[in-house]
Amino acid sequence: MPLAVYILGLSVFALGTSEFMLSGLLPPIADDMNVSIPRAGLLISAFAIGMVIGAPLLAVATLRLPRRTTLIALISVFGLGQVAGALAPTYEVLFASRVVSAFACAGFWAVGAAVAIAMVPVNARARAMAVMIGGLSIANVLGVPLGAFLGENLGWRSAFWAVGAASAVALVGVATLIPRIPLPEEKPQLRREMSIYRDRQVWLSIVITALAAGGVFCAFSYLAPLLTDVAGLDSGWVPTVLALFGIGALVGTTIGGRVADAHLFGVLMSGIAASTVFLVALALFASNQVAAVGLAFLLGLSAFYTAPALNARMFNIAGAAPTLAGATTTAAFNLGNTGGPWLGGTVIDADFGFEATAWAGAAMTVLALVAVVFSLRLHGGGRSRRVTGSPAATSSSTDVGVEAGSSSAA
Repeated sequence: MPLAVYILGLSVFALGTSEFMLSGLLPPIADDMNVSIPRAGLLISAFAIGMVIGAPLLAVATLRLPRRTTLIALISVFGLGQVAGALAPTYEVLFASRVVSAFACAGFWAVGAAVAIAMVPVNARARAMAVMIGGLSIANVLGVPLGAFLGENLGWRSAFWAVGAASAVALVGVATLIPRIPLPEEKPQLRREMSIYRDRQVWLSIVITALAAGGVFCAFSYLAPLLTDVAGLDSGWVPTVLALFGIGALVGTTIGGRVADAHLFGVLMSGIAASTVFLVALALFASNQVAAVGLAFLLGLSAFYTAPALNARMFNIAGAAPTLAGATTTAAFNLGNTGGPWLGGTVIDADFGFEATAWAGAAMTVLALVAVVFSLRLHGGGRSRRVTGSPAATSSSTDVGVEAGSSSAA
């Protein structure tokens, strides 16, 4: 695996810490900003909405720009967004800073994923994405719990300052260690890349990714109050449990990245099914401290075990439009990260309790499983509506070998 892919993974550590750390900071932010916990939870959705909108917009805007220069600009804007969040005097300013940071994060993900995919052979795509997603896993192991610890002891703003510092380190790594990536001899054509959206499998992949991610983060976004108010744990335990989620994520990413290239659909079905089981168990046993802690670890494992396959699937069916493929996957994940917390906040506001977020999440992952089955049937029967002569169609023919073991694996 090229060194540059690992540098991208390390950069994603800063991005992922910012994206997920609010799950451990909602109570102090709500108190400081004088808002309810569900309204504070909208800050998570704000970041996700910024990712959904920003990924395709920035992918299009930077389509013909030098890759390394684009990455440098985006990580710089992201770091400034963290500083703005740390200094935010009001909830509205903090909300705006999250959206700006999310735009930059989305662009970095889209361009970075395209760079990573371009540097590896087709049968190593899931492993390359696993390295990048590993940055998210490490963020959940170290960054998110550290953010919760800083929020508990030094105030929630200190967590934003820490991510700003990590962004500065990432900027140095990108500027000095990412090689110059030449643009293709034939300049990318927006109309040609946009043709991937005429493929049913692309839309199915978006639906699967959004529902699978949204189901887990419907519950994860409100894990801190669930642990303290339902399970009865002291707030000092929250960073430890978040670290366990991150350890599970790191283990899941490692396993999923190694298996998904050969058994893509098998990973999708087994991972999403496992998330469904764990969410139902969390809803039933949330008041049991041991069960709640153990299920946090298992949810991290199942969610991130599935993530490399979700990324690789999009690149396999839309690989001739890599920047838009990366942007579309980023947007899909964050559609889930928007809808999940929103749905969780809705059931909390309806007085169903924090444990109801796990029931709502399980409903989303069941729908994701249905979509996977439908996608597998189209794939196995060769009935996906490929666009004749389109990038997606060309990519499909070269990727049959990558997914050949997938259908039988399921």
